Amino acid sequence: MKIRKEYTKYILSLILFGSNGIIAGFISLPSTEIVFWRTMIGSILLVLIYIMKEKKCYIKINNKDVLYVTFSGISMGISWIFFYEAYNLIGVSLSSLAYYCGPVIVMVLSPLLFGEKLTVFNIIGFQAVILGAILVNGDISKNVNNIGVIYGGISAVAHAFMVIFSKKSKMKNGIENAMIQLVFSFFTVVIYFGITEQFSLKMTLSDLFWIVILGVFNTGVGCYLYFSSISKLSVKTVSVFGYIEPLSAVLLAVMIIGERMSVIQIIGTFTLIVGMLFAECTNFEKSYKRR
Repeated sequence: MKIRKEYTKYILSLILFGSNGIIAGFISLPSTEIVFWRTMIGSILLVLIYIMKEKKCYIKINNKDVLYVTFSGISMGISWIFFYEAYNLIGVSLSSLAYYCGPVIVMVLSPLLFGEKLTVFNIIGFQAVILGAILVNGDISKNVNNIGVIYGGISAVAHAFMVIFSKKSKMKNGIENAMIQLVFSFFTVVIYFGITEQFSLKMTLSDLFWIVILGVFNTGVGCYLYFSSISKLSVKTVSVFGYIEPLSAVLLAVMIIGERMSVIQIIGTFTLIVGMLFAECTNFEKSYKRR
């Protein structure tokens, strides 16, 4: 029952993240400023919740697990910065595919870093998931900006480090984990924003509502659900199910703003879902046997 709760929290966080693009579409701000505002609002929210819940406003810093969580937050900030920069240069499809090479890196390194053995089911299922993600993201056969591809690659590596550092930490307090990670993600974005934009803010009242939604729900709540669940799930599960995010982005676009799915995208959706179930079948079997 407990592991099902973690699956549910993780999947909900991915669906929230998957709606980022739709919400960002209503915001007229540059991508760097969007990341700045969302990390700031999300950080403030989680700090306030932490203080109210734990009745304290400090954390112990003489702990290597806190360092892992801190590095995970910095990695998250870097991954978001370069993902949004890649989005501006090469579009949603290609930047998403580049960004989601991160789980591939984590999966490949999991036997070495975490001692998790990959079964034939895991490997075949994960390959199907990657193929499905490529098909879901549609046509990418066009001239691309090389700098954008490099930015996408950096976002993927940073994404992988975010998951790896988070999994290395043994901290059990979900709200504390998420708060530290998001706060240090915000600090990372602040440094980048100061260097590249000199803190030139262009917020308007028409942007405010959507920025608050993005910061509170998609960032604050989403990061809490995400970081409090991945510490209790296997690296393989985190990597495979992570592709729910780009899948949900496409499906939400169909349901909310009326975008149409091509036949290729429908086939990709089916392939991705079957691949996830296939890759996880050994984990489901183990969970069933424990009951």
